[in-house]
Amino acid sequence: MNNPIASAIKLISDEKGIPQEQVVEGLEAALAAAYRKDFGKKNENIKVEFDLKQGTFTVFDVKTVVPDYTEEELQAAEQDEELPEVGPEASEEDEVEGKPRFNPKTDVMISEARKTQEDVQLGDEVRTKLPPVDFDAFGRMAAQTAKQVLIQKDREAERALIYGQFKSKEDTIVIGIVQRREEHRVLVDFGKVTAIMPISEQIPRERYVPGERVKVYVVSVQSSIKGPEMIVSRAHPGMVKKIFEAEIPEIASGSIEIKGVSREAGSRSKVAVCSAQEAIDPIGSCIGQRGGRIQTIVAELGGEKVDLILFDEDSKQYIANALSPAKVTSIELDEKAKLARVLVGEDQLSLAIGKLGQNVRLASQLTGWNIEVRGQKTKPVEEEQALEYVETGETVEPTEERQEDGQEFASAEEISEATHEEQEESSEFEKEKSVDS
Repeated sequence: MNNPIASAIKLISDEKGIPQEQVVEGLEAALAAAYRKDFGKKNENIKVEFDLKQGTFTVFDVKTVVPDYTEEELQAAEQDEELPEVGPEASEEDEVEGKPRFNPKTDVMISEARKTQEDVQLGDEVRTKLPPVDFDAFGRMAAQTAKQVLIQKDREAERALIYGQFKSKEDTIVIGIVQRREEHRVLVDFGKVTAIMPISEQIPRERYVPGERVKVYVVSVQSSIKGPEMIVSRAHPGMVKKIFEAEIPEIASGSIEIKGVSREAGSRSKVAVCSAQEAIDPIGSCIGQRGGRIQTIVAELGGEKVDLILFDEDSKQYIANALSPAKVTSIELDEKAKLARVLVGEDQLSLAIGKLGQNVRLASQLTGWNIEVRGQKTKPVEEEQALEYVETGETVEPTEERQEDGQEFASAEEISEATHEEQEESSEFEKEKSVDS
């Protein structure tokens, strides 16, 4: 490749990281546009082939072989009238005819094509070589057109390359640099791409200082006219999962599996884990010796609390585990409504609901069940014995405390809809009852 054009192609390829084949494709499109501008004729579908070794190019008029059309159909095509089309929305009669609209620029009838190539078949591509020209033969306007096409093709190739590089990073954790804040959004710089962190993906009360390195989770990468659009997050549950995979070898190797993650970013997360090997304790492995592993994870999440939940195929047991640290008395499932009615002791109600309803809300997200929590009231043993003596006249031996359903009742939906003041009043009411009892 001693010719100057080949050297320029190699230089562009090296500088932008674009394969030489794509640079050549852009050059061919630019030359075709320039040839069409100065030498092209009506209904010519011009394509160019560039010889990288010789630094020369060949011009062709490329057409596809189609069935013969009648004079009426050809006249209709010239007048840009619609002809029967074959497609999912065409009628049965149109499909029998099997004739799409004739385009004189890209199509050639089989009878015409066989005048030069006798063995040509329907659907074949016929390439007619056009008179050659030198680079110097192009006028100023044609050269300008070629330049614009070449620049556009190079930009498209570069955007496609960058898109491919970052598309593969979806569902992973990457490190970027905080660029600036625009209104409620934070822009994170990754060199060739500037990602967006919407307010919904930010952790409340977390500061993002320009110039600081930040670890984020890649939610999505989409292609656009301006280049790849990348959405990153600090609040996504996937970030918790990826940190667990990075910090706990048993999860990375597949010995322990993460079955689900529910998260209220900056406050608390619940992570359901299980192991197919009985010899491995999934929760103990995640905690680590003296809590070393879980402490590292909590530090990565900026002090966010993490509850480890043992996954169970039995929905009742899984829900009971998810409501930890509360102890569940009984669970009734409504499979059709995907509703779980949970009964807990009066002293466990506040634990099951959690501060501002957080515990039951996270448990509901983790298990996929709408959880309603009901508390129990305990009658004094002496009161029950007295009632039974009055009704039967028999002395009742001391027994364990008996419980009845109380009036306390809360679901994840009700708690989320309640106002902050209502939840605080409910919490104070529960404290008073606990003191009284």
